[in-house]
Amino acid sequence: MSKLPGLPKVAKAALVVFDPPNPVPTVITFQYNPGTISRDIKASAVEGGARSDAFRLKEAPVETLKMDAQFDATDKLAKGDPLVVKAGIYPELASFEMLIAPKSQTVIANTALLATGTIEILPAAAPFTILVWGQRVLPVRVTGFSISEEAFDTNLNPIRATVSLDFTVLTYSDLERAHPGYAMYLGHQIVKETLGYQARGTNAASILSQKISAN
Repeated sequence: MSKLPGLPKVAKAALVVFDPPNPVPTVITFQYNPGTISRDIKASAVEGGARSDAFRLKEAPVETLKMDAQFDATDKLAKGDPLVVKAGIYPELASFEMLIAPKSQTVIANTALLATGTIEILPAAAPFTILVWGQRVLPVRVTGFSISEEAFDTNLNPIRATVSLDFTVLTYSDLERAHPGYAMYLGHQIVKETLGYQARGTNAASILSQKISAN
């Protein structure tokens, strides 16, 4: 099917994952952009302070995101993609699971340290994950997800699934100043402020023009 002239190019939503010591990021592209995204934003207000603190904000707001990502192997199976023919969409699902699971090599190393009498073992670090969604580029923590596998091939590999993802946005209140996510979130905040001020000015002008015309 030929492309329609003037048809806008739709950007793909993705997760960009930095997993040290590998300096090259992994990109997990959503096969289909989620149709909806649910955002819950709570203010970090000063509680129990003086009356003068009633409108004070102690840090960045806490924002959580929820979205459903759809994956379907039908097209790739029809094209004979060797990885999909062998394992369906299981590799794609596994890439999400890796975001919240300590690496096996870390588990093995910590087990060996405990066996030698080491008392304190540092918890495994999750990879630095960035959600790319249109103009929004956000450092996030994957807090959990659920996977609904809806169809399988003859070897019981999943070939269609819905992944429901939960994120917490990481802000300058969560990250060290030297961390790249610190400046990334500040940049995101500056873009929001610019857009918000534009909307305020437009709304104010609209209201004033309505009052003038009414008089």
